Amino acid sequence: MRKKLEGNGLWESSRMMLPEHAIRIIQDEHEQLRKVKPEIDPQEWELIDLALYHSMEDHAPVNLELFDPFNERIAKGIVMQVDRQLKRIKLRWSDEDWDWIEMSEIIAVTT
Repeated sequence: MRKKLEGNGLWESSRMMLPEHAIRIIQDEHEQLRKVKPEIDPQEWELIDLALYHSMEDHAPVNLELFDPFNERIAKGIVMQVDRQLKRIKLRWSDEDWDWIEMSEIIAVTT
């Protein structure tokens, strides 16, 4: 039979963790899942711009892949307007629902 203070000493029998430490461990594990935003070269931006233009002109739906450091985000809809000054697009999801999407969030476009 082993005694509590043998081996690792008092720590051998102590399994408690402060709530602050548990929260920090969870935060650190979550932070390791963070993705880095990919760099988009000018040629790729040309293709993205062209796809957005065709969606706006032809009222064709597009799928936008938007950057999120932790989740995959896809926005589907029709481009209604491109605001070059504010660097955003107006994307319509349905007949009455739309939203502004920042151009800096877009990492890929598929038609």
